[in-house]
Amino acid sequence: MNAAGARRVSTRTLMIVGLLVALLLAGVVSLWASASPDGLNRVAGDLGFAGAEQASGAQDGPLAGYEVAGIDSRWSGGVAGVIGCLVVLACTSALMLLRKRSTPRTVGGE
Repeated sequence: MNAAGARRVSTRTLMIVGLLVALLLAGVVSLWASASPDGLNRVAGDLGFAGAEQASGAQDGPLAGYEVAGIDSRWSGGVAGVIGCLVVLACTSALMLLRKRSTPRTVGGE
């Protein structure tokens, strides 16, 4: 316990709780996301240049349109959100490990 009498929360516990909250938001709360166009699509429609849209190279990708093919449309967006969270976690973890390995250690704590 510290001077104020509060327990210190470990970094590992904080990371696990943060991941669980992110997965809950991505997988469950996303079920109530609006089906209305997002800001950029709305502006394009309002200003009349939505017709200039071109097909994306990722339009046939596994998470195109924030959905997963072959899953009921109600849960598809949530599954895509969970997959997205896990991919970001994996990429961030890999970058942190690479940075940790490439950081030179100093003598004397300087």
